Amino acid sequence: MSMLNELIQRRKDEWLLKPTAVHGLLSHIKSQSCLRDTQIEAIETYLYLKIAGDNKPLWQLFSEGFFTDDIDLNQLNINKTPREFLESRPAAKALYEFAIRKDTDGKESLPEIAQQILENPRDLDYEKIIQAIFYGVNYPDYLMSLPMGAGKTFLMAAIIYLDLYFANQDSNDRNFAHNFLVLIPSGLKSSIAPSLRTIENFDPSWVVPEPTASSLKRQLSFHILDQQKTSKSSNKVRNPNAQKVSRCFPNPFATVFVVNAEKVILDRIDVVEKSGQQQVIEKTADERDRQANELRNLIGKIPNLSILIDEVHHAASDDIKLRQVVNQWQRGGNIASVLGFSGTPYLASSDSLNIGGNTTLKFPQITNTVYYYPLLKAINLFLKKPQVKIALGNADRLQIITQGINDFREQYADKIYADGAIAKIAIFCSNIETLEQQVYPHLLGELGIAAHEILKFHKGNAKYPQPQGAELAFRSLDLSASSKRYILLVQIGKEGWDCRSLTGVILSQQGDCPQNMVLQTSCRCLRQVDAKPAEKETALIWLNDGNAKTLNQQLKKQQHTSIDEINRPITDATQTGLQQHSRMQHLQIPELEFCQLRVNYQSLTVEAEAQTRVKLQNLCREIEEHSSPSLIITTNFEDMENFSTQISEASGDEAPYCKRWLYAIAKSGCHTPSYAELLEFFDQLQKIYARITIARTDATYWNNFYNRDTIECCIRLAFHAERRLQTEQEIIPESAQLLRVEGLRQVDAHDKLYPTPEDSEKIRRYDHQPPTLKTPQDKMQIQTMIQQLDEKNMDTTDLKRQLDEDGNQDSTEVQRRAQSFHYLPYDFIQSGFELEILKQILSFELFKELRLEIYYNGQRSTTGFVIHCFEKKHSHWRNIGRYTTDFLIIQRDENKDKIHKVLMLETKGMGYANDPVFQRKKSFVETEFLQKNRAHFGYEKFDFLYLQDDDSMQLNLNKFSEKVNNFFH
Repeated sequence: MSMLNELIQRRKDEWLLKPTAVHGLLSHIKSQSCLRDTQIEAIETYLYLKIAGDNKPLWQLFSEGFFTDDIDLNQLNINKTPREFLESRPAAKALYEFAIRKDTDGKESLPEIAQQILENPRDLDYEKIIQAIFYGVNYPDYLMSLPMGAGKTFLMAAIIYLDLYFANQDSNDRNFAHNFLVLIPSGLKSSIAPSLRTIENFDPSWVVPEPTASSLKRQLSFHILDQQKTSKSSNKVRNPNAQKVSRCFPNPFATVFVVNAEKVILDRIDVVEKSGQQQVIEKTADERDRQANELRNLIGKIPNLSILIDEVHHAASDDIKLRQVVNQWQRGGNIASVLGFSGTPYLASSDSLNIGGNTTLKFPQITNTVYYYPLLKAINLFLKKPQVKIALGNADRLQIITQGINDFREQYADKIYADGAIAKIAIFCSNIETLEQQVYPHLLGELGIAAHEILKFHKGNAKYPQPQGAELAFRSLDLSASSKRYILLVQIGKEGWDCRSLTGVILSQQGDCPQNMVLQTSCRCLRQVDAKPAEKETALIWLNDGNAKTLNQQLKKQQHTSIDEINRPITDATQTGLQQHSRMQHLQIPELEFCQLRVNYQSLTVEAEAQTRVKLQNLCREIEEHSSPSLIITTNFEDMENFSTQISEASGDEAPYCKRWLYAIAKSGCHTPSYAELLEFFDQLQKIYARITIARTDATYWNNFYNRDTIECCIRLAFHAERRLQTEQEIIPESAQLLRVEGLRQVDAHDKLYPTPEDSEKIRRYDHQPPTLKTPQDKMQIQTMIQQLDEKNMDTTDLKRQLDEDGNQDSTEVQRRAQSFHYLPYDFIQSGFELEILKQILSFELFKELRLEIYYNGQRSTTGFVIHCFEKKHSHWRNIGRYTTDFLIIQRDENKDKIHKVLMLETKGMGYANDPVFQRKKSFVETEFLQKNRAHFGYEKFDFLYLQDDDSMQLNLNKFSEKVNNFFH
């Protein structure tokens, strides 16, 4: 199934060409220019499977033919019987179409199964086979494969916020999660868990527009479940990790848990075969099991839970356990999806699946890989460019280390990155004795390295304890204060180690890292340091002959590349993207003058004092207004004239004593109000407590009828004087360049770059040397000269270019180059509608007659013309975010040194047109912005036109022509 991700990408690209609700969201993400292309592509894939695929399990989508091409079987050389069978069975047809799909080498994907289908089509259970291929799970289970340093952790954070964004829009849509569990393998806990804290610091406005982004950020709570011991003050078995989870009930939202997979979730579980199915068997009768089971049980009750597994390939040894635990949780109906992340989606040994008879399928890749980004492409675009060097076959450990360190000194001795961190090299050792007895003394003695530049880090043994302060120094390597250059490691840092300033790696002997991890360990030094380095960052990898052979094998199997390919210099031929270029100097576009609304905020106190007692009395009296949405109602219809509706008492968790509850209120409000202040109103608060609890003979319980969070918030607010926000507005004149050159970027080649790469190159060439219009006589003369030079075997390149570069023969885009394209090329990958509109407008003769120019303004990273939008609520203004229109049609004044008029053109897909945030921004632009600029300039300098893709193109063009005639004449 190694080509499934390729099929998904093609289907995803086709989906994005159609009007969908995600176009606006993806446009926002791209306009921020904060995520890498690979992260954006992964997000597109994720949304495609969530929305177009309706969040179904992969086996179900595959069986329905969601990924395949719906081939006309009549065009294939197939007998009538299997053809009719396949036409009547979608799952069989889908499997056959995939089986005969050919890779780049012309080989069929699954030739064995294709042959068996044709010979005995009725002998196979197709859905069962497809389910087995995708591990037999009945929930969405997707794997994203990005190489080390591509930003998997930021991608995790982005997906978390996207799920919350859609969950906020429709809380009943179970395709998107409300809560998240991040699983990490135990062996990587020390290196991965700290990096996962970056989820807390992730800026959600990179993927979600404001003000929603800030709102979600405030709601997010982040918990690492890493405590191992129970409280010593109690003889009752309590799992502190389980306590963290339980405190989030009954209605957790935007909660992220990070937990160790093997030690906490999978501890003390066996999986046995029973009645042909695998089942989880708990080992019992000890305290550790009861603790672990308590946590597993609580996690399974978290509603709308998405499980994110970091470095998912590590779960292979416990994969059956993990899947069975998730299967148990899924039976409760709370699992929204499972999403894995890995830089290496290939298995150490191929999975085998017998489909009957002598036919066995082998899968070297994890079959649920839905997105894959190759390492070589990442090296060419953003990772450090390594030079892999191989020592002679008979060189010993210390000789190779000496060669590697001398090479490192020569290239990076004075290297200091922009953030102040110095370049470093990691030397991996097979065991502690080798490090302490051979390598460390060699660095100090033979190589003369100062002790303060060396960091030894291992977990210690009976003879050599863990070096004091090593773990802190290890985690501080990227700081400018760190003086460590030479990092000696044993069984640490092989993967998951995020050290951007690491510039070199030495694997001097086999066994310095596990053989199946040579690729991951070698790549530790490739992380990018500077987002926009002045020149390509480089790195150094030194290997002995054995490790080099292993690396080559793993590169070929997992990345379809080699050491030779990695060592090859980056040339234009290997670049997968096109750099955007400015034409502002050639077009001489003036600055755009306009007016912005600025709103100043003041907080005015309305109440002289808080009036706490009155507010608490009102809260107690109106407590029914704070009912929970999970209200349970029973209705008696026996007497239809006098039917009654009763609210069932919904007992919840055991409630603490009233004073302990008050202390919790103070603590959750950062002691504002303080516990002492709350006690001053204990009589009032005790009445509220009595209303929201249920007293029984054994204990007092919370009544889940009431929304306790809202009530506690009202209590805290009762201790504050009421304030209202007053706003003052003023009009601020501004001027903006239409292009921010620093926002130009490298874009992947695709069919929605406009103009085409060929026309873009021709326009840039014409900017320096315009073409001459050639008469037929000129052309005949040039052709004659070319023929004469060809006969003499002389170079005719320049003459042929002259013949080709005829202004009469150029495309419309090249001919209208003076009226558009302030940078090249425009990127319309997010909207084919925008692209078609621009093509049509450039062909208008009226457009040329009125001396109009049109510029794409939709790539937010490049534009200086941004409108700050506000919405008036009652008597004050509220900021609703920034707005950038898709196109600007401008008309200069007579001297061409000022922009006289501007038509703002907005194009929207049907799915995004009704977005409430966009509608509010559009309303502000059409009213306040236009009015205030008209008043300031004394004439209609700006106008606005909105076109929607569910109208016909002709209707949209008629609207455009009418607006242009009315506004610019």
